[in-house]
Amino acid sequence: MVSTQALSDIDETIDRSLDPLFEPIRINGLELKNRIVMPAMGHGKARGGVLGPSFARYYRERAEGGTALLIGEAAAIGDPVAPVEPDQAHFHSLWPLTDWKHIVDGVHQAGGKMLPQLWHVGMIRKQRSWPFYHLPSRGPSGLYIQPTDGTPMKEPQQQSEPMTQRDIDEVIAAYGQGAEDAQRLGFDGIELHAAHGYLIDQFLWDVTNRRHDGYGGKTLRERGRFAAEVVQECRRRTSPDFPIFFRYSQWKIQDYGARLTSDPTELGGLLELLTDAGVDCFHCSTRRFWEPEFAGSDLNLAGWTKKITGLPTITVGSISLDKELVPYTIRRQVKNEKAKETTITNLNRVLEMFTRGDFDMIAVGRAMLANPDWVRLVRAGRMDLLKPYDAETLTQSTDFPDLAPPPSRGH
Repeated sequence: MVSTQALSDIDETIDRSLDPLFEPIRINGLELKNRIVMPAMGHGKARGGVLGPSFARYYRERAEGGTALLIGEAAAIGDPVAPVEPDQAHFHSLWPLTDWKHIVDGVHQAGGKMLPQLWHVGMIRKQRSWPFYHLPSRGPSGLYIQPTDGTPMKEPQQQSEPMTQRDIDEVIAAYGQGAEDAQRLGFDGIELHAAHGYLIDQFLWDVTNRRHDGYGGKTLRERGRFAAEVVQECRRRTSPDFPIFFRYSQWKIQDYGARLTSDPTELGGLLELLTDAGVDCFHCSTRRFWEPEFAGSDLNLAGWTKKITGLPTITVGSISLDKELVPYTIRRQVKNEKAKETTITNLNRVLEMFTRGDFDMIAVGRAMLANPDWVRLVRAGRMDLLKPYDAETLTQSTDFPDLAPPPSRGH
């Protein structure tokens, strides 16, 4: 982190070429001072689901550094089989929620806004996982796919029974309770994690959803019923001006090349369904933000989403870095890649796409892990002061000196 005196000097300078990124924006009842978002990034250090005091400082420092919106790391809703492992954040019950209240209050005091990211991993959780050995994992068709190690995706394995209507109703209610708790605690909205092959995405993806009832189907819109009902329940249990963000992706941690669809018209059917259900903003997860999403256009996923819905969108994927994301769940399988340092690049391409209206906000993840003051430094045009990122930043961050490494769990 840059020294206080250095920041004082930096604050006296402004890079006017970046002015568009520093215009305010309103999303339903949420007003943001600039267009820069810190996305959810998991650390695996939430003991029993509770993040602890180091995280209050971690989020607050990035709000103090100028980030307008911080999205808390993915937090499991109130279903025992929602997380992959017990040291991931929870967003239910007394102690985790008390801790989240402390975190969001600190962000507000530092001038930022914050959303929790509500999460259920579905069939990414292996059967007989600790501590609920006796409970089967939940998924639309009970199909498990091993997260990739870079080899071709394996055929799905049947590991549990498809979710019953009762299972579906219980999970939807748990999402709704999370949304209600978020508003009660003073959060500025919620984000639903519907990307990367987790539960909501498992309903959307035809590889993992082979149902023949109203929650399945040949088209993406048909398979979107579960996602829409989650959104509707969250909207029902919060006020009309409480923003609902929806993060989705084509790629999965099981298959980087996976696609929900190659047809923008089919994508439009899903997005229109979700918009009608109550989504206020789409957070479009890609591994490389500059890549076109469909043939015949240079629009990325966020660009297409905005074009189809007219709603605000967030783009994410290697912004200001020269290497793409290596997902948390497989970092231990790619140690050679983990050791490689990732350097800072300029923002010319993202600014070009932003100013022509492709998207409304940018999410800066790994670069902000290494640089809590990323927003302030970039605003001043001082890219030279930004520190490079490497994957150890996430697992051995000095943000958490009081935390030992998480215990090893067999999965």
